Amino acid sequence: MKNQPANRGPRRSRPDTAATNPIPKAHTKTSSKAPPPHPESGERIQKILARGGVASRREIERWITEGRLKINGITATLGTRLHTGDRLEINDRIVNWEKFAEQPTRVLLYHKPTGEVVTRRDPEGRPIVFRRLPELATGRWIAVGRLDINTSGLLLLTNNGELANRLMHPSTEVEREYAVRILGHVSEATLATLQEGVHLEDGLAKFDEIHPAGGEGANKWYNVIVTEGRNRLVRRLWESQNVIVSRLMRVRYGPVVLPDSLRTGAVYEINDKELQLLFEFAGLGKDVPDVPL
Repeated sequence: MKNQPANRGPRRSRPDTAATNPIPKAHTKTSSKAPPPHPESGERIQKILARGGVASRREIERWITEGRLKINGITATLGTRLHTGDRLEINDRIVNWEKFAEQPTRVLLYHKPTGEVVTRRDPEGRPIVFRRLPELATGRWIAVGRLDINTSGLLLLTNNGELANRLMHPSTEVEREYAVRILGHVSEATLATLQEGVHLEDGLAKFDEIHPAGGEGANKWYNVIVTEGRNRLVRRLWESQNVIVSRLMRVRYGPVVLPDSLRTGAVYEINDKELQLLFEFAGLGKDVPDVPL
C-alpha cells in the first residue's frame, strides 16, 4: 500500500516499509571490592537498562565507571552481567531490572494531531500524546524524537530503549520527511539557499531535498527531507527566509511511512515482519546485540 498524506497536497511515493527512566540521585558511597565474575550466560547491565529506556548505553556505562551501580551490594564494573535474582541498585536505589529482560519489543505509529505535546507531564494542562496509547504490562512507551505542539503527523513510539536510541542517534542520520504548506510564492533562489545551507542560532542547517508538491491559490505544498532532529528545524529554516509555514506534517521517519488509513489521533502497531525490517534498518538483529552505541 502506498502511503501519502491525505488531503494535504500531493507528495512523492515512498516505499511502504514500516515499518522507566529513574534519574539517579548524587552518589554517596561505593564499595572498593570488585564483584565476582559472572558466567557469560547473563546480560550486561547497560544492555538491559538501555532496552528498558532507563538511559542510553553510553550514559549507563558512565554511571558504572563512576561507581553508581551495585549488584548484590558490590560495585559493578563495565563487564558485569546480570542474572535472575540479582539485586541491582543505582545510587543505592533498588531497580526492578528483570521486567526489562524478556519483554517483547513493540513499536507504535501514532498520527499526532496539532495541539498535543510529546511529554509525560505538562504544567499547562495541554493534551499529552501518551494518554492516547495502549497500556504496557511492564516498562513504558518511549517517543522516537519529538514533534512540537503545532506539528502533526507520524510519531514513532517503542518500549525498547535500545531501538529508540539507535533511531535517534545523530550517527544514524535517519531521514525525516515533512509535508509543508507555504503561504505565498517561494523563489528558486530561496529554495537553492535552503539546500545549500543557512546559518541558524545553533549552527549551519539545510534541507537535504526539497520537492514541490502542488497546491492552489496562495498555498503551495513542498516535501522536504532532513537528517537532523534539531528542535523546530524545518520551521526555522523556512522562517530564516521570511517564508510563512501554514501547516507542517511529518509523513516519514526513516523507512516508516505514515499510512493513508491512519486517521488523526489513531495508533497502528507494526507487525513482526515490519518490526524485523526496522531492526535491520537500525543496525540491530531481532535480538538486540551486545554492542555499544
